[in-house]
Amino acid sequence: MITAPHILIVDDHHEIRDLVSRALIKVGFRASTASDGKSMRKVLADSRVDMVLLDLMLPGEDGLSLCRSLRAETNIPIIMITAKGEEIDRVIGLEMGADDYLPKPFGSRELIARIRAVLRRTQSEERSQPSADRPKNYRFDRWTLSTGARELLRDDGLVIPLSTGEFELLLALVERPHRVLNRDQLLDLTRGQAAAAFDRSVDTKISRLRKKLEGDASDPKIIKTVWGGGYVFAVEVVIE
Repeated sequence: MITAPHILIVDDHHEIRDLVSRALIKVGFRASTASDGKSMRKVLADSRVDMVLLDLMLPGEDGLSLCRSLRAETNIPIIMITAKGEEIDRVIGLEMGADDYLPKPFGSRELIARIRAVLRRTQSEERSQPSADRPKNYRFDRWTLSTGARELLRDDGLVIPLSTGEFELLLALVERPHRVLNRDQLLDLTRGQAAAAFDRSVDTKISRLRKKLEGDASDPKIIKTVWGGGYVFAVEVVIE
């Protein structure tokens, strides 16, 4: 299953966020919006984002500062959007790590063309470079989840087999302990090789993980249900 690219629009003007979001959805993208840096970081923490459209002039932390911090933390493509069109602003934005720059006002066709061009370029670069992600071990309760071996190890040495979907779901949870994640967020975070098998089966896989992790699956202490909200990984996680 191919998942549509997810674009995050960061702009303090509600009308612009709404117009851009509708234009992107109309041509098949998924879109989320944020009005400032704080709400931007929440979306990034709770879902997988393929590109950020980032306005330069934001309240509080401005777009250039957010661009710099994003580039230091992630390789997500960034297109800077601003009403300022002077060359110096464009140069500064690109030097901060933006992949492209689009001055307001702009048409939806030009924006969509820029988005597709940057996505093609960055995806091509990712395919041509070896992955730099270092395998990690996530320790919690009596368990260790190894991303290198893709296995779940109990503290007595017993290896618990996990399906691809179970592994991806558990990884999404251990990477975000104490955060409430709803079903849509979990589907988004676990898309990829397991997406087709994973779709619409979050509850089933949660149940299977509880049977493997919990002392009493009927009274879970590790993966708890938040009624009306989703699920939360309720124990401390140590990353090695």
